[in-house]
Amino acid sequence: MIKNLFANATKFTFVFFTILLIDILVKLYCPIFPYRFISKPFVILLLFSYYHKNKTGENNKKHLWMFLGLTFFLIGDILIINHVNIVFLGLSLFFFSIGKVCFCLKFSHKKDFNVLRLVPFSIIMFAYAVFLISVVLNGLKEFLVPVLISFFLSLLLFQFAYLRKGVFNKKSYRYVFLGVMIYILSESIMAVKTFRQDLPFEDFSIMMLYGTAMYFIVLGAVKERPCTINLS
Repeated sequence: MIKNLFANATKFTFVFFTILLIDILVKLYCPIFPYRFISKPFVILLLFSYYHKNKTGENNKKHLWMFLGLTFFLIGDILIINHVNIVFLGLSLFFFSIGKVCFCLKFSHKKDFNVLRLVPFSIIMFAYAVFLISVVLNGLKEFLVPVLISFFLSLLLFQFAYLRKGVFNKKSYRYVFLGVMIYILSESIMAVKTFRQDLPFEDFSIMMLYGTAMYFIVLGAVKERPCTINLS
């Protein structure tokens, strides 16, 4: 039964979002200890197992980066449950940052690309970074440097996801790129909530967006196939 779950994308999607919704409900309506520490790890563990069962290709180093990235995100997920504690918050930022580096290495490639394609993309990324940092700047205090590093790595991951276009098949490119975009949106809401002010439906939005982002990133990685012709 478990083997069929990971072999069937439709069944896995249904189970994954059911588990994600349960975790969100636990976050909203149950005590943090012990319930959240039980429900939250299953989100990443399901994706870890799905990637393990469905990964293709013989580039073991690329697979290792994906597994390490998911592992570091899992540790960050557990630590950030108690985000009101500055020590746990700082450690979670550290592990999330390492996870992003692993994802960057997973999605990097050695193909040539058109530098001009990056110009408008880089301008948009820079403008968004300046806007978000200006919103939360006054509340960052001792977290200024860690947050800047973490968000820089998110934008770097966004760039690597973007540069996969024409190198890997369209479905993989679109899933990964969409996943990274949704992740940055989730991270942005989390930053505003933590360092600036509360937002409507923030807890639901953060977790739903985060889980959806990780789902698309892993799904895109599973469907990754090199293009026979580089369209970039």
